[in-house]
Amino acid sequence: MPVFAYAAHAPKQALQPYQFEFNDLNPDEVEIEVMYCGLCHSDLSMLDNDWQQTQYPFVPGHEVIGRISKLGSTVKHLVPNQVVGLGWQSGHCQTCHPCLSAKPNLCKQSESTIVGRHGGFASHVRAQASWVIPIPENMDLQSVGPLLCGGLTVFTPLLQHGIQAIHHVGVIGIGGLGHIAVQLYKAWGCKVTAFSSNPAKYDELKQLGADQILSSTQLDDIPPQNFDLIVDTVNQALDWDAYIRLLAPEGKFHVVGLVEAPLKISSFQLIDQQISLTGSPTGTPIAMHQLLDFCSRHHIQPWVEEFPISKVNDAIEKLRQGKLRYRAVINMQELHR
Repeated sequence: MPVFAYAAHAPKQALQPYQFEFNDLNPDEVEIEVMYCGLCHSDLSMLDNDWQQTQYPFVPGHEVIGRISKLGSTVKHLVPNQVVGLGWQSGHCQTCHPCLSAKPNLCKQSESTIVGRHGGFASHVRAQASWVIPIPENMDLQSVGPLLCGGLTVFTPLLQHGIQAIHHVGVIGIGGLGHIAVQLYKAWGCKVTAFSSNPAKYDELKQLGADQILSSTQLDDIPPQNFDLIVDTVNQALDWDAYIRLLAPEGKFHVVGLVEAPLKISSFQLIDQQISLTGSPTGTPIAMHQLLDFCSRHHIQPWVEEFPISKVNDAIEKLRQGKLRYRAVINMQELHR
């Protein structure tokens, strides 16, 4: 059977209807009938070939929610028609040091859902079964998809740095990643400060759970705050030293936004207060299980705008213009008619 999808045939081109066929299903793979798929800024970067690794025709989409339509012969922990999710990664080698250390997201041979293969803006998508995660029953399927990439990306720093409810955490950039981060960190029990350049978002930030809102355009006016962790979610150069000045001794400045320009930071600031500059990719399958369980119990969900797949280019343009509040989710119903 053909797979129906939307694909671009060149950088920055609009997505168009497209068909392809899968090869035989590998024993350790799962096929998912896609119901919803989030639109992430990484989809945009891949669409435009910003990272020089896009293969065309390119089918975006790596925040997949759907039902299992086929199981590989060795997959025993999942069942047909089970509602599952798939994020940025869709496979790993299983034999390297990171894989054997339960950190397959760091595998150098890992397979990304939209790199060198067709992603989730399609009627069906496939992945290695270990990256296919059951969705808790009480979660809203329309909005849960962005947790699988954006949510996992901002959840990982909590685990990596052992953040607890006693800590003060800052979030730079309140967009697709940042608005999820504020909700997560507040539910985690932390004091949460949001750094934003847009006063129009301040009321929404309070709704999301921010204890404090600071202007990212007036950093020199901010007194030392003793942050234990600051998470940078934006993909542009910042006044790095100004933020590091706000950290407590042994504080962590953690980067998850993909900034192409080199980070220019004073080594004196790092040394004097024993500051750590860190980063992380999305996260492990067990972290995704933990994230979904935590969000299910605390009723955390992304704020989304839904588009039918036939209007996917409208969603992409709204993302380009920075007008989404705060994530786009694509409904695949039209592909199953």
